[in-house]
Amino acid sequence: MFKHAQLESVKAWIGDPAHGSLPLHARIQRGIRQLILDGALDAGRPLPASRALAQSLNVSRDTVETAYGQLHAEGFIERRVGSGSFVSARAQVSPRRETNQRSQSEPLRLSNRGVAIFKGGGVRETLVPRPFAPGVPETRSFPLATWERLERQVVKEQGTHALDHSHPQGVEALRRAIADYVNLERGARASPERVLVLTSSQQALVLCATVLLDAGDQIFIEDPAYHGARRAFDAAGLECIPIGVDAQGLRVEPLQDAAQSAKAIFLTPSHQFPTGATLALDRRLAIIEWANRHQAWIIEDDYDSEFHYAGKPTACVQGLDGHDRTIYIGTFTKSMFPGLRIGYMLLPPQLVAPMTVARTLQDGHSASIPQLTLARFMEGGHFGAHVRTMRGVYAERRDLLEQLVRKHLSDFVEPRVPNGGMQMPCVFTRDIPERAAVDTARRAGIDLLGLTALHASSKHKAGFLMGFAAYAPKEMELAVKKLANVLRALDR
Repeated sequence: MFKHAQLESVKAWIGDPAHGSLPLHARIQRGIRQLILDGALDAGRPLPASRALAQSLNVSRDTVETAYGQLHAEGFIERRVGSGSFVSARAQVSPRRETNQRSQSEPLRLSNRGVAIFKGGGVRETLVPRPFAPGVPETRSFPLATWERLERQVVKEQGTHALDHSHPQGVEALRRAIADYVNLERGARASPERVLVLTSSQQALVLCATVLLDAGDQIFIEDPAYHGARRAFDAAGLECIPIGVDAQGLRVEPLQDAAQSAKAIFLTPSHQFPTGATLALDRRLAIIEWANRHQAWIIEDDYDSEFHYAGKPTACVQGLDGHDRTIYIGTFTKSMFPGLRIGYMLLPPQLVAPMTVARTLQDGHSASIPQLTLARFMEGGHFGAHVRTMRGVYAERRDLLEQLVRKHLSDFVEPRVPNGGMQMPCVFTRDIPERAAVDTARRAGIDLLGLTALHASSKHKAGFLMGFAAYAPKEMELAVKKLANVLRALDR
């Protein structure tokens, strides 16, 4: 029979709000099961008769019988006709309390790669955008009614076929639409056969790190660099060799001077992250020549090239590369909405099959309905129209943020106004601790990305990155004024 403490333990399971979504019989069953797993009920111990336990718990006898039936089905108890219910010998384990105490004191055991991933901190997405989280698009202006109409068309025409697995390389209609788009707008050398549809550009970076390079291999990266790329490369065990950037993008002289050549180079040539610089044409050509000479790979992350505010965007590196050494990465997360979860790679022909096979080990394929809907959205001209609209909106918001920073924050920071993109770097002109500024601003409801963590070297100015795309003028004005108070308090 149950002792008082054991009965109270079962009652606690019933009354715990954390278990409130479970049916009553399930809470009773799990409470008794936990007593058995903890060693509080020995093998062979008789359980209370269902009628007696029902009275003690103030529940119906049928509820207890259902709980006992589930425990019996799982092998935790034995039921003997005429004798009652008993704890099964098969359910006995070593005392759980001692095991838990011992395991909590032992260090966490992870693989070397697991340690690198955990220490790197991953890449945290902004769930609810707050000024000035970078890289977040404006979604309130998205033509949702058009998207819903196209999605209904897809479901109506495809029927239950839309619920099946899609090809791991991606739906052919979407691959064709992407190829047409990057050929026209980015000057790429693309065909549907060279497109691999993914869930994100981050997945593309992980694939590049693991399929193209081995642990210990060197890769050149920009300094400063996109933190998601650096963490993907660190997690794969690669040795990241930082190369400085200036107003013309990545400096190419260090590529020629390097004592040992890397096997790949990572670039954000359209809008260098986080400086916003555009990689000059002569440097693009020099990098292509370097990659061809050393049989190295160029990983081109073209994350927000749609939003260029001073003339037409420069043609992508992939379109200039006649040697097929460039992997082009694009995403619709920035140009449309984060919840879409569709990115892509434009691959050299020889990499299509290996990358597609590697992708099947991660998530198999992307959902068919969003892919087919996006294909129609692009084919119907809606994507181009949306991008043109948002380009104008973002340009106005960039200009407004510059004005607000110069008006309210000029005592503390200097804005570095980019020619494109969705965020603006600001560097400190006063001796204000960057980490304290970012943390204090976050507590005040303002999200900033510190610049220091993006640099490999210590030769840089502290500051932060301010996203402006997702925030209306009034929201930005209120947030800048609040940020001014934060910085003023830290400057005392």
